[in-house]
Amino acid sequence: MNRFFKNGVRAAVVAFAGLSMSLVSCGDDNNVMSSPDDNVADIQGVDKKLSKSGLVARGFSTLPTDAEQGGVNEVFTEDDILWFDVNTREIRFRDMDMPVRERCKLLTGIEFRLGDKTLFDGSTVVSLICSQFFDDLVLCCGNINNSGDVYYESYYLLDCYPPQFVNDERVVANREKRAKEWDEFVEYLDAKGKLRK
Repeated sequence: MNRFFKNGVRAAVVAFAGLSMSLVSCGDDNNVMSSPDDNVADIQGVDKKLSKSGLVARGFSTLPTDAEQGGVNEVFTEDDILWFDVNTREIRFRDMDMPVRERCKLLTGIEFRLGDKTLFDGSTVVSLICSQFFDDLVLCCGNINNSGDVYYESYYLLDCYPPQFVNDERVVANREKRAKEWDEFVEYLDAKGKLRK
């Protein structure tokens, strides 16, 4: 009974948070994602410190009403990654001055690059309070353990959000489309000694 009560409370909290986020985003029907490559001049001319080699994740605005629309920022590089667990999909980062979740806003687009090649684009940063369905790769910030404790400094590269829809036909199709790039991502981290199996 106690476990049932805890799970019920946890579900209610997540549902309430999700509803709150939904209400905040309801008024904007223009949620069109723009690729960071649309802003190459900004990247080259304004923010010259973006890495051009190795593995880099870049965040970019996806909301047309965002004051920082078109801005691209470096979220993390391979040097920030301690390890990636290929089974759980957890990506663990070293301690940074500003945590990854603060380097990019919720529902920000995120692009993974390896040198000049784009591995994954059109991905989205989500957190546990997100109530939207995403049928493609997401960087999920946060984890709830079996006791109901929330850890905000846990990060996961998931095929979709929420993860219980992993077998949805759109999710499966998107996963198959990026299979080659996913293998490159895993092999690269393995070669760098940052892969847990």
